[in-house]
Amino acid sequence: MALVTWDYYVSAPWTRDGRVRVQVAGVAPQVSGQITEQRVVDNQFVRKGDVLYVIDPFDFEVTVRSNKAMLEQKAADLQVKQVQSERRQHLSTLATTPEEQQVFAGTALQARAAFEQAQQQLAQAEINLRRTQVRSPVTGYVTNLLIGVGDYAQQGTVIVSVIDSDSYWIDGYFEETKMARVCIGDRVEAKLMGYAQPILGHVSTVTRGIGVSNAAAGVQGLPNVDPVYTWVRLAQRVPVRVAIDQVPPGVPLVAGMTATVTVRGSSEAGQRSGWTAVVAALQARLADIFEGPPARPDCIPAITTDRGRTSSLPMEVQEPNLTPGQINPGLAPGMSVSPQSR
Repeated sequence: MALVTWDYYVSAPWTRDGRVRVQVAGVAPQVSGQITEQRVVDNQFVRKGDVLYVIDPFDFEVTVRSNKAMLEQKAADLQVKQVQSERRQHLSTLATTPEEQQVFAGTALQARAAFEQAQQQLAQAEINLRRTQVRSPVTGYVTNLLIGVGDYAQQGTVIVSVIDSDSYWIDGYFEETKMARVCIGDRVEAKLMGYAQPILGHVSTVTRGIGVSNAAAGVQGLPNVDPVYTWVRLAQRVPVRVAIDQVPPGVPLVAGMTATVTVRGSSEAGQRSGWTAVVAALQARLADIFEGPPARPDCIPAITTDRGRTSSLPMEVQEPNLTPGQINPGLAPGMSVSPQSR
């Protein structure tokens, strides 16, 4: 019995070194400006797309109006130069020359390029105006909110963090001597410190690499190997990700909380009952003590085909571009008609 107890403590798949983890979205503004409106408070629940705060839109509205005026100017210039070029193309060699026709055709092409550039500048100005309303990229909880009205938001600098409430998981850091009993898909119980009811889940993935201090490069890029090697070797710890299946009522999920993680094995392990299960477990424990735990085939596949949950942000959509005729309707009626046809 003492051997079995010792073996369970040393090699059974459980660890007190577990942590609740979560994805945190750092929200940084895409434009700079003073915050004029704050619409959330600390620890508030928000949905994807909700406005967190608003940056002063005055400068961006002025830019949009200026670019609209510039676009109208470029559209009018393009219309006139296109008409002039078309008119020269219909004139006879007595009224114009090939060189003059080429000059007017080139001028029309330059006007079109300037018009298209003005279109893109207006599109960028309109997108920047929409970006003054900073929205949450995920559904979750605003955390560690330190901004206020009047603060200056710098482009690309994270000033609000939102915890993704749909991304919680548990990391169990298992000693390498226990990894033979950890398999992907195994049932897991995780007890948070201070709560008796366990969180139920299953082994999702196993980390395939941890840091090795002896791998650091030394002088001339050669490996720097520590010459000290103790008689008692400490087992390395391997992170095992546990997907959460069920959370008991009243148990909150807070990133960073400590958990005791225990792997219960696959669902097939519960088919035996009574003394048969007790004897089988005792025989397995005794075999592990003297021979070591056997490796389970296909326990951790060499290639993982499951790509997990994917997510994306909505792309900025540019409004349809207007033609010069739509911008300035009826600017030059009849100007494209050749003088010979009048």
